[in-house]
Amino acid sequence: MPRRGSGSEGAPLRLSGWFAALRGWRRLIVAFLAGALGALAMPPFGMLPALVLSLSVAVWLMDGAAASRARLRQTLLPCAMVGWAWGFGYLTAGLWWLGSAFLVEADEFAWALPLGVVGLPAALASFYAVGFAGARLLWSPGAGRICGLAVGLAGAEWLRGHLFTGFPWNTLGMALGQNLWLTQSACLVGLYGLTLVAILVCAAPATLATGTSALGRFGPSGVAAVILGSLALFGANRIPVAHDKAVAGVRLRLVQPNLPQDAKFRPENREDIVDRYIELSQRPPLGGPAPTHIIWPESAFPFLIQRDPASLARVAGSLQSGQRLITGAARAEEPLPGERLRYFNAIMTIEPPNRISDTYDKVHLVPFGEYLPAPLDALLRAVGLRQFVSIPGGFSAGSRAGQRILDVPGLPPAAATICYEAIFPGAIVPSGVSMRPGLILNVTNDAWFGDTPGPRQHLAQARLRAVEEGLPLVRDANTGISAIIDAYGRVTASLPLNEEAVLDADLPASIDAPTLYARFGDWPFLAMLTAALLCALGAWRRA
Repeated sequence: MPRRGSGSEGAPLRLSGWFAALRGWRRLIVAFLAGALGALAMPPFGMLPALVLSLSVAVWLMDGAAASRARLRQTLLPCAMVGWAWGFGYLTAGLWWLGSAFLVEADEFAWALPLGVVGLPAALASFYAVGFAGARLLWSPGAGRICGLAVGLAGAEWLRGHLFTGFPWNTLGMALGQNLWLTQSACLVGLYGLTLVAILVCAAPATLATGTSALGRFGPSGVAAVILGSLALFGANRIPVAHDKAVAGVRLRLVQPNLPQDAKFRPENREDIVDRYIELSQRPPLGGPAPTHIIWPESAFPFLIQRDPASLARVAGSLQSGQRLITGAARAEEPLPGERLRYFNAIMTIEPPNRISDTYDKVHLVPFGEYLPAPLDALLRAVGLRQFVSIPGGFSAGSRAGQRILDVPGLPPAAATICYEAIFPGAIVPSGVSMRPGLILNVTNDAWFGDTPGPRQHLAQARLRAVEEGLPLVRDANTGISAIIDAYGRVTASLPLNEEAVLDADLPASIDAPTLYARFGDWPFLAMLTAALLCALGAWRRA
């Protein structure tokens, strides 16, 4: 427990002591509220001080839960419960907008809304419980416990992004991943490296209220300020003053149709839907040459265009000479004897007169959104539950990640991603690909989530992939936010949310050489994690 002080010095000591003295349900409620406060550091709010307060309170709560090293077994569970409650609050406040998807077809899915809004955060909070329990094993008085928390919590975030198909949405590193200068370090250490730094920096001020000496109180915050300043200086010096040159001979048109995710988007309305896409695609150029490549969003059609020769011919015939169309579309594959028809969420390249020249099948599907997990499939269907997409049996995953590189005439090789595939760091460029892509292509449909933080968070996370890989990002979204982003994460052009429009823009060039993160992935993060672990262990042994 921290010692008492007097005057202005005693006030913060008494405050931290009050948090540390909490027990039982009071401790868990405060942990929940602290986690919810931390969600304000995520897009679109970007309030970094909220994460400072959130993690400082978490440290003080852990001080109380880990009050005695002699009682390690007795304190592991209380520390894990603090972590679970903190994570539950953080994820509930950050992911509440998922409930919008359950209301698109409310007659069928509204009953399951609590499963998405409360059940998913409750389950994912288990990772934070593990992280806080791990931090307890390294807990010690003073600054060492900040490293211990960073190791446990950053490790938990890495696990959340990889286990059980992974869900790295609103990983804590995004608190630094929104500022253009601070986010540049992602080219070195990636999202998880930023996560470790964010935890160290934001938890360090907790010692201002618990240190027993001037160095112990102010030292960690001083180091955190130096780290933050160094990140900003690195970022400011990395970003060139002028925008990179554009890729010669490429003019993109992003079509944002703003189609509602309701009864209007049905197969019987195919003619109107195709007409809408063609009309938008054929609008006069907006302040430049005619588009060479037109891009339509994920699942552009409520039918299988590959099996509709008339619609395919109409779409291909609407293209001007030399134009190529890149579109999201569901596709079907003929089954082997005894198998059902398999459907894929795909990206297709269409050329005149009616040819599909290249295809990418989505590899990383959304559980419960695009398919039901195999162990639960039969049980869930027995109680009347299906995936959100109206595809018999749901989508099948693409068989090879290597399919991700699209070969589109006139474009550099494109690393294709569909929807939330763009939130997975290190998965943009498949391993074993000899030719480095020249851009990241992301088609998506965020109409499920309306005008909520969801689409904005999605864009921010996809933008970070551009910085990590040193590649421009071309993102086309049905209802927005569609954008062109350069290899430094600068938005060069964009369309607002929930607006029907087209965007004509040049394609920014990629950075000449692969970034450190593109070459080594999460190895720099693991090296940083090891260093923080050694610091925490050293402090633990000296305590």
